[in-house]
Amino acid sequence: MKTNHRRASRAVVAAAAATLCLAGAGQAQAAALGSVTFYTGADRTGTAVQLDLAKVGVCQELTAPARSFYAASNQSVDVFFNKDCTTGAPGQAGDLYFRTGTLGQGNFPYAAVSYRIRSTG
Repeated sequence: MKTNHRRASRAVVAAAAATLCLAGAGQAQAAALGSVTFYTGADRTGTAVQLDLAKVGVCQELTAPARSFYAASNQSVDVFFNKDCTTGAPGQAGDLYFRTGTLGQGNFPYAAVSYRIRSTG
């Protein structure tokens, strides 16, 4: 009988864990996403600058160059290495720019100096 009791106990524990996981998943999906943060140092170090995601399509200049980012949002950000959201490597013409994506983190290949929030649609 102990074996059956253990199996029943394991089944109850597994069912409780599954219920908690489902409840947690529902809460996580319901949580509003909405932050993109740039950092003045590599690997999310230095001064943090939280972007205003309401300014969609507007080129914005950073007060200090950014070297890394953390994104947890439904909006991507186009990042530029020249002023005025001009594409290209720093001080050069070209088509280079960086897009953060909606969920991720990383370092920029060059110091970011301007950016534009993309629309969700």
